[in-house]
Amino acid sequence: MLTSITEGILCCLTGKAASLVLPLESSEPSDGFEFVEVKPGRVLRVRHIIPERHSPEDYSESNTGSSVHCKRKITVYRNGQLVIENLGDVLHSEILQCQDGDLEPCSTVEVELADYKEMPSSPDPNPVPPSLPSPHGEQKPAPPPRRRRRKPKRTVQIDSKRVISSCKGTHSDVALFFVHGVGGSLDIWGSQLDFFSRLGYEVIAPDLAGHGASTAPQIAAAYTFYALAEDLRAIFKRYARKRNILIGHSYGVSFCTFLAHEYPDLVHKVVMINGGGPTALEPSLCSIFQLPSCVLHCLSPCLAWSFLKAGFARQGAKEKQLLKQGNAFNVSPFVLRAMMSGQYWPEGDEVYHAELTVPILLVHGMCDKFVPMDEDQRMAEILLFAFLKVIEEGSHMVMMECPDTVNTLLHEFFLWEPDMSRKDSSKTDTALSDTLHTLKINKPMDK
Repeated sequence: MLTSITEGILCCLTGKAASLVLPLESSEPSDGFEFVEVKPGRVLRVRHIIPERHSPEDYSESNTGSSVHCKRKITVYRNGQLVIENLGDVLHSEILQCQDGDLEPCSTVEVELADYKEMPSSPDPNPVPPSLPSPHGEQKPAPPPRRRRRKPKRTVQIDSKRVISSCKGTHSDVALFFVHGVGGSLDIWGSQLDFFSRLGYEVIAPDLAGHGASTAPQIAAAYTFYALAEDLRAIFKRYARKRNILIGHSYGVSFCTFLAHEYPDLVHKVVMINGGGPTALEPSLCSIFQLPSCVLHCLSPCLAWSFLKAGFARQGAKEKQLLKQGNAFNVSPFVLRAMMSGQYWPEGDEVYHAELTVPILLVHGMCDKFVPMDEDQRMAEILLFAFLKVIEEGSHMVMMECPDTVNTLLHEFFLWEPDMSRKDSSKTDTALSDTLHTLKINKPMDK
């Protein structure tokens, strides 16, 4: 602690960052680590594992999967209401109960946009006068309120076909992309990378700029959402196969959403782990991360301890070791401050998420103190194909706390393929629901 304070004072006096994150030579060059220059002088470390498949399968044209009709009408009204009319095939997943599979071809979702929650509603130009009591003391019932005609501000029509198929590790056209969030690194995915590479999947996991062993530019503009999104676009275009599955955690979910929106034909499925609600990103002006970098450096031990308490359901020696092995929250104060201040993405609102037609698995740790449960519930309401699964003993770093549960959950989702043979009888495949429902852990937490 004293060392951190001393270095922070020197940082204030000299105006230079006390510690920089620079690219490191991989100690295991044969273990799939690569350094990719996405822009001149901007190098990202990437772990890329191509397993040796003894009997690889080619995804032939005969195995076409299941074709799903994606049709919905999205209307934004001037009073801040968002109405989504699902006119095609929609697989719904009930929150918490994990009972999904009913086909509702004409369902409607009506929510209030986040930007309008704090705005008072405009007064009615023709208010209804209160009813007067009758001479006999009986009060007449008030007439029903006059319903104002809503004026649409924006309308989006979606009408397309999507093929959803099972993605096995033996399929040579499948690639898995893992994207971490603020303060993390590709090392937080260690259990997932090892598990899926052993099953035959090709896995790709980059370090974001300033994280892990990637270069750390000393300019705040290098850490805006758009700059980082372009980095991941370059990584995606470099390693993408025919069918790609994106797995994001926390802030990394936003980048997966961006790629799924930009490349709907290449992104086959998406997994969002504790990613939050479908709202546009905007940095908080009152956040502690708005303090100068030198002050953040002095507070780094306190911030690390706060992250441990909020990011894990338990704070024992095991969790501290996981945090150290995952190289999480081990970034310079300058990078941390720039990352938090650069989270500006006004396009990523409810409508942007509602336009996605890719199947999405939402994984939420019940003990997460960073992302409330209702945010993932709202995300499940907005998305077209969404399955929300809750791990009760997990927190924000659920993939590190409960690796076996998360790995099995993800694998079942990768293998899932909807059965549309019962479409005419308004029933759909519930195999994914039944399988994932059995994976929900209900055992009490250890004291």
